[in-house]
Amino acid sequence: MAVKIRLRRMGAKKSPFYRIVVADSRSPRNGRFIDEIGYYNPLTEPKTIKVDDEKAMNWLNNGAKPTDTVERLFKETGVYEKLSDNNVQE
Repeated sequence: MAVKIRLRRMGAKKSPFYRIVVADSRSPRNGRFIDEIGYYNPLTEPKTIKVDDEKAMNWLNNGAKPTDTVERLFKETGVYEKLSDNNVQE
């Protein structure tokens, strides 16, 4: 099963709010998902990004592939730095 970390669109029309979810790549964008690991609100100033680092690192270590947008959000929040720090300590 190919697992992706991607955004799930929520909110009303013209006011998007996204949840960062882990889902099977064959599932529809707003369909069934395996785990919710955070959220992203692009309308607030500054943009609100909340990610559960522990869950994200666990899924990345298990082979989940983030989409391009989620990868950019992970870089902004520093998830990849924590991931590389854990790999050095082990």
